[in-house]
Amino acid sequence: MGIAIDNLTVSYRHRPAVHHVSADFGDNQMWALFGPNGAGKSTLLKAIMGLLKADTGRIDWHGLQRADIAYLPQQSDIDRSQPLSVYELTAMGLWYEIGYFKGLTPALRARIQAALKQVDMLDYARRPIGQLSNGQFQRILFARMLAQNARVLLLDEPFNAVDARTTYALLDILREHQQRQHCTVIAVLHDYEQVRAYFPHTLLLAREKIAAGKTEVVLTDAYLQRAADAMQQHDSNEWCAA
Repeated sequence: MGIAIDNLTVSYRHRPAVHHVSADFGDNQMWALFGPNGAGKSTLLKAIMGLLKADTGRIDWHGLQRADIAYLPQQSDIDRSQPLSVYELTAMGLWYEIGYFKGLTPALRARIQAALKQVDMLDYARRPIGQLSNGQFQRILFARMLAQNARVLLLDEPFNAVDARTTYALLDILREHQQRQHCTVIAVLHDYEQVRAYFPHTLLLAREKIAAGKTEVVLTDAYLQRAADAMQQHDSNEWCAA
């Protein structure tokens, strides 16, 4: 099991956002996508999810179906004005199991309640999502993701606009869930210390792959400087446009 990327290029307006990237995300691993601002981290994650079309290369979901992958988007991508309760939004994570016509079984309801309890939001189950703080709303998005029991979790900048206490509580929950479920986690992150503390594997991007592997090997001064230099080169258009 796992996800493999081979020679992937994804462009916006004919300009590559990620450029000839290859990587392998193995089963039962936690990976951070890390790099400077504008490095293509979210673009790569959306391409893995199938939300963006590749210009070149391919992405292989080895032994996986769409229902095996849970995706946590950025908060800014979600309309919080929808008339949904906390419970209803969490239940939406089970759509691939129940579809349009099946109801929630007692077992599925138990999973929803367990996920809300896991993120300490069970007491808010009937509250409208529009009444939640950013931190509370992020906990609900985590609950929706965890309820799926997916084999791969994709998280796009999951801690933007979230306070430090909530961030580290959710990081602990994510790590415990990964260890219990033996799933693969791939997360776009910006905080160096969070990556080093919670993610054993890192893909360092600067629109191209700078390095990938064990975090302590990848997040070195030399590789980080190479990433910064690569971004300067890309911004000056002195790079391959293929």
